[in-house]
Amino acid sequence: MLTIVSTVAVSLIFATAAFAFANTNTVPGSTAGSGSGAISGYTISAIAYTLDSTTPTNLDAVNFTISPTAASQVKIQLASGGSWYTCTNSTGSVTCNTTSPQATVAAATNLTVVATQ
Repeated sequence: MLTIVSTVAVSLIFATAAFAFANTNTVPGSTAGSGSGAISGYTISAIAYTLDSTTPTNLDAVNFTISPTAASQVKIQLASGGSWYTCTNSTGSVTCNTTSPQATVAAATNLTVVATQ
């Protein structure tokens, strides 16, 4: 009988200790959600390439217009796997300096434009 009482007492002690540890967790409130929105593209037009005046096989800049005009970040790439150039957008008139690293006419095989608002 003493063995049963001892076993029950030990079990109660472990159960109480486990409850105390589980009861001390604090989890702050949080927010979760899901949503979706349409992704629309940009229209690029009036593309112009500026050749270097000393070495006309080098491209010094690419200029174009972008619509919608509110693009806050614009980057271009002149060849697949090539360098990305950061551009400035002034109300839809975009200028991309392509001198660092220096772009060349021979390596410019396609124009890729990436933009976001």
